[in-house]
Amino acid sequence: MDLRERRSDEASPQSHPSPFRVEPLTDFSRAEARREMDAALAEVASQLGRTYWPIISGKSVPTATTFPSVDPSLKSRIVGVCGRANVEQANEAVAVAKAAFPAWRDTEAASRAEYLFRAAEAMRRRRFELAAWQVYECGKPRREADADMAESIDYCEFYGREMLRLAQPRRRDVPGEANVYFYEPRGVTVVIAPWNFPMAILCGMTVAALVTGNTVVMKPAEQSSVVGAKLMEVFQQAGLPPGVVAYLPGVGEEIGPALVEHPDVATIAFTGSRAVGLAIARGAAEVRAGQQHIKRAIAELGGKNAIVVDDDADMDEAVHGVVASAFGYSGQKCSACSRVIVPESLHDAFVARLVEAIRSLKIAPADDPGCSIGPVIDGEAQRRILAVIEKGKSEGRLVFVGEVGSFQDEGYYVPPHLFDDVAPSASIAQEEIFGPVLAVLKARDLDHALEIANGTAYALTGGFFSRSPQNIARVEREFRVGNLYINRKITGAFADRQPFGGFKMSGIGSKAGGPDYLLQFVLSSTITENTLRRGFAPDVEATESS
Repeated sequence: MDLRERRSDEASPQSHPSPFRVEPLTDFSRAEARREMDAALAEVASQLGRTYWPIISGKSVPTATTFPSVDPSLKSRIVGVCGRANVEQANEAVAVAKAAFPAWRDTEAASRAEYLFRAAEAMRRRRFELAAWQVYECGKPRREADADMAESIDYCEFYGREMLRLAQPRRRDVPGEANVYFYEPRGVTVVIAPWNFPMAILCGMTVAALVTGNTVVMKPAEQSSVVGAKLMEVFQQAGLPPGVVAYLPGVGEEIGPALVEHPDVATIAFTGSRAVGLAIARGAAEVRAGQQHIKRAIAELGGKNAIVVDDDADMDEAVHGVVASAFGYSGQKCSACSRVIVPESLHDAFVARLVEAIRSLKIAPADDPGCSIGPVIDGEAQRRILAVIEKGKSEGRLVFVGEVGSFQDEGYYVPPHLFDDVAPSASIAQEEIFGPVLAVLKARDLDHALEIANGTAYALTGGFFSRSPQNIARVEREFRVGNLYINRKITGAFADRQPFGGFKMSGIGSKAGGPDYLLQFVLSSTITENTLRRGFAPDVEATESS
């Protein structure tokens, strides 16, 4: 039986690739790696200020207006100018994606996977350059930018292999009856991505939709639209057919609703704030005129992540893990630790060590090789975080504030802030901040610590430092989060090894980088054939030719 047989002349399918392995992070202790990164930063600096138009059906589409993308480390520096797509262009992108869908749907799964493997190779060749764009546009220190590139490569490699697995039909034949179960793509997918993992999340959601046979309209965050343009370059280098993916920079409030509500859009994949994610879920749920399907909304939202420290924990490991989790990329990760829960017996010693560890972090522009904490993404984020800090002063005791050097006013800097004596119900212990702000909460015992840890609307990541196998087993059962990390930092998940995603108000959908992530982008079908036929109809073409 040849049900759902695919074919394509545009790529040589790699049907049996090697087993998936995560892409190694760059070792910046090596002088060669530092030189390559320095050279990439210098080369990208020479390209700043260029204009990037939307790309629809493989062609640049000029727009009536543009918007600048600013370096948050040095706000006087324009990284690029991006075309500001309007609703008409959003509708055009959806129409082109709809027209391209049938041919892409019917392209062999192995060929679609091959495009992802080609994209991964293109990113490997351009790894330092693409990381440098993130340093300038998103204020990512070079190690964070490099890790983002490794994760992007991982998504291409992992999802390509996962598609090869899913493409094998499930057969349950019995005498006289043939049965096959298989997957079909949903249709046009809109990808709305954040700026904090500007390449990895945009790439991951997009290639998951593409490899499963969907066409994509790719809307990057305004703050990372140049990086989005660079990802589009990668897809073009991989040879993806025109119309299969569109690059649509623009203001979310202007074109987002048109994309979400369009009756020809089948799936919306979103990562970002809780408020926007819930609005997308509501918009996707409504069936509009001309719509013949129920839309699928996939949304990874936020977290109010806690690390619990046991009374027998290795203090040095715990302090290191908390600092790395709370202040990596200035706390601008949905997985970042913003609450640390410590037993009363350890509290004073732990906070004293924590203060000194935070004091050792270097605040600097993101391109500084020694940067531990760079800027926050933009002026709006800076003002919002500073307002949260001001409110926090009435909810807890501010025990440490970092110092920004002479470049304070050159970029959007917020130094690390540590609050102590914070009540579990305080806003800084309940609301996502998305900045370098950490609250310390005291717990009477492990019962109390788990009550505090589970006492928010979110369930994304959590951590536990302990030497007690009994307590570790209990926390594994009772700490309700999507990703729980024991005796290590709570950021830095790897595809396949640590599929990432949460529940409650932290999102809807399967874990990114997991074995069931691609299933969100497909529909399942079954074909049953009665094989007890009384003869066969003649092959008309064969009969006529003879």
